[in-house]
Amino acid sequence: MKISDIEVIEFRYSTRRRPSKWGYGFGTWEDEEYETTSTITKISTDEGAEGYMTGGKREYIEGVAKPLLLGEDPLNREKIWNWMYHMAAIVEALPERQMGVIDSALWDLLGRMVGLPVSTLLGGSGRDKVKAYASTFPNMGGPEDYAQHAVECKEMGYTAFKVHAYIYWDPYKWEPAPLQPAYPKEDVEICKAVREAVGDDMVLMLDPFGVYTLEEALWVGREIEKLNFYWLEHPMFETRLEPYRRLTRELDIAVMAPEQFPGGVFTRAEWVLQGASDMLRIDYNAGGITACQKMVNIAQAFGIQCEIHSPGWTQAQIMAATTPEVCEYYERGLTRPDVDNNIPDPWLNSTCDPMDDEGNVIVSKRPGLGIDFNWDYINDNLIKPK
Repeated sequence: MKISDIEVIEFRYSTRRRPSKWGYGFGTWEDEEYETTSTITKISTDEGAEGYMTGGKREYIEGVAKPLLLGEDPLNREKIWNWMYHMAAIVEALPERQMGVIDSALWDLLGRMVGLPVSTLLGGSGRDKVKAYASTFPNMGGPEDYAQHAVECKEMGYTAFKVHAYIYWDPYKWEPAPLQPAYPKEDVEICKAVREAVGDDMVLMLDPFGVYTLEEALWVGREIEKLNFYWLEHPMFETRLEPYRRLTRELDIAVMAPEQFPGGVFTRAEWVLQGASDMLRIDYNAGGITACQKMVNIAQAFGIQCEIHSPGWTQAQIMAATTPEVCEYYERGLTRPDVDNNIPDPWLNSTCDPMDDEGNVIVSKRPGLGIDFNWDYINDNLIKPK
């Protein structure tokens, strides 16, 4: 069996989430829907087997990965993964995120071939559901707004809640702003309000998304230690290890990182050796499911947690192949009061993470990644390549 084609399917759909000019999608939630685009990467073989993954930029998937992989056996994922890593790390021709899309689609292809979910192919841990935490949309309002939302999430069954406070946002002018200067005191006020609202029996976390200086991160860490928060995630820029070493050494609360720093599994292995974090963070954007599997194994060997970042079909499958001691929580969201996370996007027939009344995400047992595409909608909204 050989790879015969790799293509990016682009289509239009409507959303209310509008990215900020400052990037990474941390923007505003609009009162009305507006049109945007999305993509699906499809890998085809000469024997009819196919694999799919959400996302993918045509310039990289078709322009760089396709010429590299045409004619290759799609089951040789480790060989292909190493080839792509060289393209990403050595010649910088293929971003890790795009590499991750291809790798995930290859896992989906195998799962569809043999009729098994990716979690089973990864070894299977017997987990068919995973504890979820509500991961908030940033910039939702003041402390009282976050507190009210936390109570609503608790009533929905969530047992854990993560705060994204003011990110790319000025809480006084109430308008987009650069990441720094940050607003650590205002962030802590939100954390205090949430803890007071939900009581002591709900697990809480804070993710400032790299906005703090070392001094600010130390102060915030000590303040939320008093509030019995579980972890402090990605509090500073991740381009420097020394501040993270100092932070991890000084605080009792678990420091989770790196989240955004490039280098995938290799970078994160170095962070373990350097004592720069207490918990690791990874997702398919750091080199695919193969990279996540390698990282989870390293974390288990060192006896530390590797929490999977962001919601998604791949993340759910990875977590269902791990034990709770290594990967404890599924990140569900981004949540906010006027968003129903149980309603899938129009180009999907089902959501990737249905949740039960006890705050557990139910993992799909469909073959491959379990993605249930609404092909009628996608085909009706196709954007033809230029």
